[in-house]
Amino acid sequence: MRLRPSSRPLRRLLAVLLGLAVLAAAAFAWVIHQNTYDLREERVVITGGRQPLKGVLAWPKRGEGPYGLVVFVHGDGPSDATREGFYRPMWEAFAKAGYASLSWHKPGVAGAPGDWLDQSMDDRADETAAAIAWARKRPGIDPSRIGLWGASQAGWVMPKVAARTPVRFVIAVSPAINWLRQGRYNLLAELKDEQASPGKVRAEIARSDKTRELLDRKAGFEQYRAAMGDVRGLTPARWRFISKNYTSDASRDLAAMRAPVLLILAGRDRNVDVADTEAGYRSALRAPGRLKVEHYPDATHGLVRADIEGSSPKLYLYAIAAPRALFAPGFLDDQRRYLEGVR
Repeated sequence: MRLRPSSRPLRRLLAVLLGLAVLAAAAFAWVIHQNTYDLREERVVITGGRQPLKGVLAWPKRGEGPYGLVVFVHGDGPSDATREGFYRPMWEAFAKAGYASLSWHKPGVAGAPGDWLDQSMDDRADETAAAIAWARKRPGIDPSRIGLWGASQAGWVMPKVAARTPVRFVIAVSPAINWLRQGRYNLLAELKDEQASPGKVRAEIARSDKTRELLDRKAGFEQYRAAMGDVRGLTPARWRFISKNYTSDASRDLAAMRAPVLLILAGRDRNVDVADTEAGYRSALRAPGRLKVEHYPDATHGLVRADIEGSSPKLYLYAIAAPRALFAPGFLDDQRRYLEGVR
């Protein structure tokens, strides 16, 4: 008599495969849900400045216009309009407060004309002012409720704009006051993190001082290369950018602006000396109601949770599966509440 093979192992295998398929489908649906935002994004071309700007105008899906508007000012680096999606959780939070958001590709990024490394901080301020003027004419935008949001290097741009152009508010995230002080702070913080020897610290400070001397002498890149030897990846274009902007200091523009400011500072910021920044903003914005400061002790320079940014696998996972949770607790809600209070 022939024995028939049992079908139980096959059924178990099919059940396992089915379970895995269900889990994969659920995970896929979760990722899609987490990367779907309650926004309507419109691709726009912003005109009126030195060159057209390719951007995104993110509208609330709910409520009735006209809406207030948050104009985004990028930090350093080649940023696209969404900053690779990093801005969207903020756009959604602002939409809940009844605000649209406007951002654009930096010149030379994502097919936009120009080169952001050719820009001075004044150029960036002019660009932002032109974007505000363009937005004031857009149907659906309340021209009396247009403000600025910017991070890091935007701290040298937004005060220039707000000193020259009426804006309703400024949200400043991790800005510095003085370019040179910020650079020295960042250098020492990185050396401390790597537990550099006293000899290396002295050598790096001497290198930084030599660089400053060359900048003051208006040295070209080849002169810099000859003096320093190893340029450590610095390009001629980046050297020109630094040469244009290394004397930046926000103090005078901060004192001249009249818009209220929400200053957001991270407790684990090794790029910017937050104590220096807070002191500078408090000195310049002394009138009652002009300055509100929010501290996030366990956040890094980008207001990402320190426990996430310190782990590349965790950072990648959160960026894909839970982008809203990248940020320090309260960061999104505190900004939403601030905008809800703007009248």
